[in-house]
Amino acid sequence: MIEELNKIFESFDKNVIFKDKSLLQTTYTPELIHHRDEQIKQIASILAPVLRGERTSNLFLYGKTGTGKTLSIKYIKDALYKRFNKNSSFDLRIEYLNCKLKKVSDTEYRILAELIKKLGGEVHATGLPTQAVYTKFIELIDEKKQLVVLILDEIDQTVKKISNNFLYNLTRINSELSKSQISLIGISNDLTFLDEIDPRVRSSLSEEEIVFPPYNALQIQDILSKRAENAFKEKVLTEGVIAKCAAYAAREHGDARRALDLLRVAGELAERTGSKKIELKHIDEANQKIERDKILDVVKSEPKQFQYVLYSIIKLSENPNKIFFTGDIYEYYQKICQKNKSEILTQRRVSDILQEFDMLGIINVRVISKGRGGRMREIKLAISEDILTKVKEIVQDSIAYN
Repeated sequence: MIEELNKIFESFDKNVIFKDKSLLQTTYTPELIHHRDEQIKQIASILAPVLRGERTSNLFLYGKTGTGKTLSIKYIKDALYKRFNKNSSFDLRIEYLNCKLKKVSDTEYRILAELIKKLGGEVHATGLPTQAVYTKFIELIDEKKQLVVLILDEIDQTVKKISNNFLYNLTRINSELSKSQISLIGISNDLTFLDEIDPRVRSSLSEEEIVFPPYNALQIQDILSKRAENAFKEKVLTEGVIAKCAAYAAREHGDARRALDLLRVAGELAERTGSKKIELKHIDEANQKIERDKILDVVKSEPKQFQYVLYSIIKLSENPNKIFFTGDIYEYYQKICQKNKSEILTQRRVSDILQEFDMLGIINVRVISKGRGGRMREIKLAISEDILTKVKEIVQDSIAYN
């Protein structure tokens, strides 16, 4: 066994594939962001007054996953900090928070606690009334003259898991500040999110809106080519690899992040098999692996209510002759909640969860017309057999229900 391990380690020591893999990671921020000039200029024009100490309009950015929203706003954040005069009569704070992070998005309390932490304060993870945490948050912002810009990524998650009221309270917070001011930037992958929230919140939150359109295949090819120049060693990529990555990503609504992941994982798979080049077959293998990993990550990270709904679908799917609908899932879901002594969500909320599963590719939904009886949604599990057992284990371990 030791000899076999040494052979594996020696093959990786040679490193014939990668020059700098970090350039393909989603956390990497390039010096230049390609094909987003117009959006970056618009954001910069809206936020530029913060350099004079003026509160800007609240801003909302939306577009599908991997269209450059987060990358662009972080790029502008860095540019503003570089430009800001530290001898000004006020401080400038620009804080970024991903609202989908586990243990952050579950409650209003936890989001506020995380924001307080980012602003240099402290609050216990639990134990205080939410209003007390709000008060602490306001006091922390208002302890000196400063302009605070809060960037809330995947902001739609807060409404799905909390309520409209949290966002409304944030948009009204300036009325309680005397020394400082706060501006909000919301980011969402859900293009319909703004249509569904309370009109009061929408008018306060999205005073300015910028849409990030999907990248087309040629733009994705260009982005990949520029990253690949320094990410891989010379002559590692075989002909057609970049184009195939771009084609996969363009099919997935122009997701550049997906394309970069594909290229990186393909390189890792080539490296593990001892190949000196990344070939087209490695792209296909990488695509299958990413699909598997994506579903498993979603199942692990979603809250219990999502897992109750998913477990209901899995159990109903075990009957091969059974055609089932939203109502059947809700009925089974209620039994699981009762068994686990958990809160039972409304049928409308469960329908929202099913919509999210459909978007993630976990289920397929088919709308069937019943004439005067209205329409029904037929549900089919879309998880492949090779990972279904693993998914079921994750859910069962989490909800302790058999």
